Amino acid sequence: MSRVEIVEVGPRDGIQSVPTWIPTDDKLALIHALLDAGVRRMEIGSFVSPKAIPQMRDIAEIIRRLDPPGDARPMTLVPNLKGAKLAVAAGMKEIIFVISMTESHNQSNVRRPVAQSIEELKALLEEVDADGELCMRVDLSCVFDCPFEGRVDEKQVLENIERIVSIRQGMEIGLCDTTGFALAGHVREIFETCARAFGDAAGWAFHCHDTAGFAVANVLAAFEAGVRTFDASVAGLGGCPFAPGATGNVATEDLIYLFHRLGVDTGIDLQRYLQACAVAAAFPDGVTGGHVRQIPPERIASCFKGSDPLKTSRTLAEQK
Repeated sequence: MSRVEIVEVGPRDGIQSVPTWIPTDDKLALIHALLDAGVRRMEIGSFVSPKAIPQMRDIAEIIRRLDPPGDARPMTLVPNLKGAKLAVAAGMKEIIFVISMTESHNQSNVRRPVAQSIEELKALLEEVDADGELCMRVDLSCVFDCPFEGRVDEKQVLENIERIVSIRQGMEIGLCDTTGFALAGHVREIFETCARAFGDAAGWAFHCHDTAGFAVANVLAAFEAGVRTFDASVAGLGGCPFAPGATGNVATEDLIYLFHRLGVDTGIDLQRYLQACAVAAAFPDGVTGGHVRQIPPERIASCFKGSDPLKTSRTLAEQK
């Protein structure tokens, strides 16, 4: 059976825009519910300015109190070298550095030009990961569309990726549809171009939002282009506070359901995951999305004709 990796971003990207403070105990309850459902790779928060993102001000305490299973891979996002140093000091082994592909969004998000962010990535790697022991991921925001500039020029995206890959090969690079307006053909084209241009110089992941309802179609397009790592958020929570109009991430439960129906293993128990969704959906002022939570459980089961979705035998490759 073929397999994909779903990276849960709800505890970071999902929660960061919720205006009402979510107590640390409630955040930890959600994280542990997600772990209990089989999620193993997860953004648990970010080291950012508490003035800019107040919801993340307890990240150090979350890390201190977190009790994940041994095979879990907690991750934290950092926007700069200062954040990376704080993350490492807190004991994090997996870090996500974010750079936007347009000048206007990078200024809105991290208050600096794109070239300066790329130089800061280089300094970060030299100062906090000179021996390459950290698991580094670089998320590229606004690869497809920008809230300030519209459709993004593919040439400038590829030039920025080339600069990043030249700093260090082997890092994972997440291509992000930050606004949720990309179309499937565009997503497929970019990933196929990256595979041709850079080969094994980087691993590839896809992060998308569902603003226009295209997220699942875009995930399928990325899958067909060879991507096997996908970000998603519990109950569709999320939205970028620095990208006006962007709504929630694609719902994790929708991707679990999609891939299980296609016979592609995610390693996540859908029924247990829906229990974690109930935890997230109860957060005050959190805006949720997705579709699978609205389907009666018996109807979900009937789609698999009584079989366990985790054991569906036919894969996409076999269907082809």
